[in-house]
Amino acid sequence: MTSHTAIASRSLLGAALALAAVHAHADEGGVPFWFSGQYSSLSATPATPGWSFTTMGYGYSGSASTGKLLPRGNTVSAGVSSDVALLLAQPSYAPETKWLGGQASLGVGFGYGRNSTKADIATSALGVQLNRTDTVNGFTDLYPVVSIAWTQGVHNWMTYATGDIPVGAYDSNRLANIGIGHAAFDAGGGYTYLDPQSGREFSIVGGFTYNWENSDTKYKNGVDSHIDWAASQFLSANWEVGLAGYVYYQLSGDSGSGARLGPFKSRVAAIGPEVGYAFKVGGLPAYANLRAYYEFWAQNRVSGYAVFATLVLPLGK
Repeated sequence: MTSHTAIASRSLLGAALALAAVHAHADEGGVPFWFSGQYSSLSATPATPGWSFTTMGYGYSGSASTGKLLPRGNTVSAGVSSDVALLLAQPSYAPETKWLGGQASLGVGFGYGRNSTKADIATSALGVQLNRTDTVNGFTDLYPVVSIAWTQGVHNWMTYATGDIPVGAYDSNRLANIGIGHAAFDAGGGYTYLDPQSGREFSIVGGFTYNWENSDTKYKNGVDSHIDWAASQFLSANWEVGLAGYVYYQLSGDSGSGARLGPFKSRVAAIGPEVGYAFKVGGLPAYANLRAYYEFWAQNRVSGYAVFATLVLPLGK
C-alpha cells in the first residue's frame, strides 16, 4: 500500500462514515437512537476540506422469542420479528479553517425506507391480537452531526456530537416505525491507527446517548453507551479487508409512566466481515465499503443480521 493512497483514503473517511444515527424501530422496543455499526474503518481520520455526499443502504432482519415481551409504542408484544430496508444520505461540509487545531466537518443525515414488524401476540387498548403485522414506508428523522479530527503520524483522534430531530414517520399505535418519536443527543470520540507503509488499520468510536421522553407514550429511555470498531488490512493501493463489530449497552433503566415493563435495560453485540475500496473521482478521494454483522448477547430487544453498503463521493470545494 502506498503512502499516498493511505493518506488520500483517510482524509476522506473521517466525515464520510459519520452518517448520523438512524433508527429502524420504536425506541421502546429496546433498540436505541444510536445506529450501531455506522462507524467502521478509518472513522477517526480527518475529512478532506470541501463538500462530500454519503449514501448508505441498510438492511436488517431480527427477531425475539415468544417468551420475550417488548414494548412498541402503546403496544406490548411477544414473538416480535422485524425486517427493515433503508436508503440513507448525508451531505457534509469540511471548512478550510481549522477548529481547535483540527479538521471540522458538519453534516445532516436523512433517509427513506420500509419497516415491516410482526408480533405473534400484541396487547394494547384494542385488546389482544394474534399474528399482527404492521408495515410502514416513510422518511426518517433528521440527524445533524458535527465532528473535529486531528492527526499525527499514524495516530488519528476524533470527537463528535449528533442528535435526533423527530420529524420522521412515527405512530405510537404502530408496531413498525421509521422515526423514534422523541429527541435525543449523542456525543463521543474515536481513535484510528493507520500505518500507510504496512496498510494495517484499527478504529474504535464510543459515545453516550441522552434521550428525551416520548410525549406520545410517556416513555423515556435510559442513558445508552455504545462502541463501534473495525480492524482491516489494505491488500493493495485500493482494496482493504477486515472485521467490524459493535457493542451497545444501556447504562440506566427506562422510566416514565409509559414504561410498563419497568427499567427494561437492553444490550447487544455484533461482529462480521468488511471490505473496502478506495478510488478517486475528479482527482479527489472516494470510497466504497460493504460490511455485514451477526448479532449476539442480546437482551430486551430483537437480534439478527445487519448489512451496510456505503458510498462516499467528493463534491469539490
